[in-house]
Amino acid sequence: MGISTWMGSRGGLLLGVCLMFLSCGDGGKVLVLPLDGSHWINMKVMLEELHSRGHSITIIRPNSSWYIKEQSPLYSTINLPSQVDLKDFLGGFLERQLKAQVEGAADMTILSQEFLSIITQIHKMWIDDLAYIFNNKPLLKELEEARYDVLLTDPGIGTGVILAKYLRLPLVLNARWFLTMDGHFALAPSPVSFIPMTGSGFTDRMDFFQRVRNVFYYGIALLHQYTVTVDYNAFCEKYLLEGCDIITLTQEADIWLFRSDFVFDFPRPTMPNVIYIGGYSCKPPQPLPLELEEFVQSAGEHGVIVMTLGSIVNALPEKLAEEIAIAFSKLPQKVIWRHLGERPSSLGNNTLIVDWMPQKDLLGHPQTKVFVAHGGTNGIQEAIYHGVPILGIPLFFDQFDNLLRVQVRGAGSILRLSELTGQSFKQRLRELLLQPHYRDNMQRLSRLHRDQPLSPMEQALFWVEYVMRHRGAAHLRTQAYSMPWYSYYGLDVLLLLMTVVMATMLCAAGLLRLLCGRRRNKLKLQ
Repeated sequence: MGISTWMGSRGGLLLGVCLMFLSCGDGGKVLVLPLDGSHWINMKVMLEELHSRGHSITIIRPNSSWYIKEQSPLYSTINLPSQVDLKDFLGGFLERQLKAQVEGAADMTILSQEFLSIITQIHKMWIDDLAYIFNNKPLLKELEEARYDVLLTDPGIGTGVILAKYLRLPLVLNARWFLTMDGHFALAPSPVSFIPMTGSGFTDRMDFFQRVRNVFYYGIALLHQYTVTVDYNAFCEKYLLEGCDIITLTQEADIWLFRSDFVFDFPRPTMPNVIYIGGYSCKPPQPLPLELEEFVQSAGEHGVIVMTLGSIVNALPEKLAEEIAIAFSKLPQKVIWRHLGERPSSLGNNTLIVDWMPQKDLLGHPQTKVFVAHGGTNGIQEAIYHGVPILGIPLFFDQFDNLLRVQVRGAGSILRLSELTGQSFKQRLRELLLQPHYRDNMQRLSRLHRDQPLSPMEQALFWVEYVMRHRGAAHLRTQAYSMPWYSYYGLDVLLLLMTVVMATMLCAAGLLRLLCGRRRNKLKLQ
């Protein structure tokens, strides 16, 4: 080996080691208070990237956490002694709601009320966990002395916002929701004349009666939001300062990393400190495991259908699963179906039942023709990224609204559980398979989504590190949040203008009356 070659190889190695240490040395300290379930799946993807860039991460998690593991090479943990298992807590309700939808039961209103009650209870549980931190003086001192550079949290719960205020840390929100509403309603003008409420089933083009109903839904959402904020506000006044409230604290966040974009969502007003990172967890597909690849390739020209209903629902009711299995068996496509329930007796030879699947890699495979999904945000964003049309079977929460955004763009179709039969399921699948406009429209959405100067993940990481470098981003926050409501809507200015106009009219009328009176007096004297 020549001296120059030796120097080049050793020099490259030395440079790589130096860069590694420099990266670690420049890394910041990130405190994270995440929300469990699918929200954690989103958060974890970002934490993996932050960790790879040399940042030190500390997670605050309940002992009974559903998805957030105590041990991880990515982060260290601070464990809270919560004894409530969120999965068990929600499980019974979800089973009852699923059954009611399948049967078309009339007690959906009661179930909706129960859901709002459960959400309120979950917030109370998190407030109790936060109270444990504030009453544990050694832990609180440890958090203060750690000198974190930023707090990253999900505003679906308000505890991270409160903790950031107490520790005086810059705040970044990994957001889609704020407590019980779409996060936009906390930070940007949100006219309900063209912004549909979650659960309304409306698009941004509403007729008069739909707009009336949308206002009604908005009122219900505000009422529920109020019942949740009362407990947070009481906590703020007790542990922070008198008169503070959770909405104001949330509006003080430096950056909102919003898990959406306007390829997926309807256009609406926004703010400078909102960064849209929809699809930021999406990546080019990796090779499939050998056996799965062989199954996919065996489909030939007909391709593959991928079906999963997310992590919360492992299986549909047995009768419905049999109907779906029969419908699948009559199609020429191969099917990969994540189903943890009892194996359907009518399952065809073309259907592979799995308890786990590499969803992103399957959606990115050229053989995948249709994605049958429940309408979770993650799955929809992955389908858009890879250009695969969706047959949506919404189950809970915001899933119908998510799928509606795909359907109105001609990139998918919705089939409600109450309408789902073997025949209707097979018919919708054949429509998506045989009518090319569904795939064409989804491919167009994919091209729009990918055509960005920076990937959503690169934008997210830039802005987290931006906040760390500058200790916040207060210059991006609007002063509208500090204005009283009557000033925000210009009512005080309108009142002044009306007063001036009325005063001018009264003065003019008085002057005219005076002149007319003088003229009458003059005529009398003549």
